[in-house]
Amino acid sequence: MNLIDLEQLLAVSNGRPIAGLDLGTKTIGVAVSDRHHSFAHPRPVIMRTKFTQDAGALLALLEKDQVAAVAIGWPINMDGSEGPRAQATKAFVRNMARVTKLPFVLWDERLSTVAAERALLEMDVSRKKRGERIDSAAASFILQGVLDRLQTLLPEPDDAHSDEAPNS
Repeated sequence: MNLIDLEQLLAVSNGRPIAGLDLGTKTIGVAVSDRHHSFAHPRPVIMRTKFTQDAGALLALLEKDQVAAVAIGWPINMDGSEGPRAQATKAFVRNMARVTKLPFVLWDERLSTVAAERALLEMDVSRKKRGERIDSAAASFILQGVLDRLQTLLPEPDDAHSDEAPNS
């Protein structure tokens, strides 16, 4: 399985975008970052059929955006235990390892769909359009969490003048 730790993500991405996935039983929500890893941008939802078709559609989208790695929402239970959905996510990553070398990071997605729905409600998106957009919004929420965490892992920029004496 090509799972990596979050800390390895910066080295692997090397200035290329990172994707975020919200894996559902009927759809795969997708979001892609910018090259600076600042913002998550939603992409069209992939309607799930068979794994081979799902993987093909996903890989085509990831290749188009030149994605370096994928953060996938890991739906662990509120008590931190792994249920059937978490196991299904790990199985999806294992299956993807057979068709791509892209590394995957598991990201705790508890409440991501709730937060995404709340954001869509605040934007006054109609119920019908919320249903169409919720999975990509959840993928964006997952990815933005990863991007925000990555920013805290970046080394502090060196102050070019730190060795100079202060002006009097």
